[in-house]
Amino acid sequence: MNIKTYISRKWINMLHSVLILSGMAVILCLLGWLIAGRPGIVWAFIIGTAVVIITSRISPQAVLRMHNARLLDYRHAPKLHSMVSELSTRAGLSFQPVLFYIPSPGINAFSVGQKKNAAVALTDGMLRSLSYREILGVMAHEISHIRNNDIWIMNLAEAASRVTGLLSLTGQFLLLLNLPLILTQDYHISWWIIILLIFAPTLSTIMQLSLSRTREFDADMDAAMLTNDPMGLARALAKLEYTTRSWLDRFIRPGQKSGLPSFLLTHPRTEDRIQRLISLAGDINEQTWPAPDHSYMDLKTARLPAGAGPLRRLLEKWF
Repeated sequence: MNIKTYISRKWINMLHSVLILSGMAVILCLLGWLIAGRPGIVWAFIIGTAVVIITSRISPQAVLRMHNARLLDYRHAPKLHSMVSELSTRAGLSFQPVLFYIPSPGINAFSVGQKKNAAVALTDGMLRSLSYREILGVMAHEISHIRNNDIWIMNLAEAASRVTGLLSLTGQFLLLLNLPLILTQDYHISWWIIILLIFAPTLSTIMQLSLSRTREFDADMDAAMLTNDPMGLARALAKLEYTTRSWLDRFIRPGQKSGLPSFLLTHPRTEDRIQRLISLAGDINEQTWPAPDHSYMDLKTARLPAGAGPLRRLLEKWF
């Protein structure tokens, strides 16, 4: 593991996250001040705090039910539970995340909840398609999200973005109400105020997406540190990218990237994540983790349904 590269990237990601959250707070304060002065700033933070508290109290099971997830207990996958237990210990978690199974052919995984009530969901396609080493990298990535409180941080950013949108609509409504007064009297409003009222929600959303990409990079690096094997997660990401691309992209346009610009994505581009993981690899010794065959999860014995699919699907890649 290239420790120097890891530490430098870690500090950069931390600084980036702090700057983004600070920028979102500044936009929120400016809107509150424009609408109601100092009381507007106070009320903006009160509403934002309330949103964070409410969203953080949503049970992980409520989110998992949206995806038709089923509890994956120890008898279903003892070696997978042992893997999660070891990763949780290495990550310093006092509580081991609960595992859930989603009967979907897609290759995906995601984490929900906080440190003391966290859960990790894995799809049927992931368990059947990835090797032990690749699943190890994915699980380390999700456990890194839990350890880093990324879910809470993104809830905070989501709250700031929602309150910003609410204040922006309020400000535009007040501006329209006073439009006759502005037109009939000698009263001028700076164009900068109007631009801020209109584009503040968009700017806040772009910052939120940037924060999400930063937290994904950070979880990738922490996963590489937990497993001492950056290439395990890199191989999983490469396999995910190949399986999620369409037949036309793979054979007709093999070199073409997604049409969306990178600043509108919740996750970094897969090739960028893989390159960063490769830069962390350095001089890697032989894998120290055991590498059993695919019997680490006996799906036939567990009799878990495969093919029903989740009730709802996320629009972006999960890991």
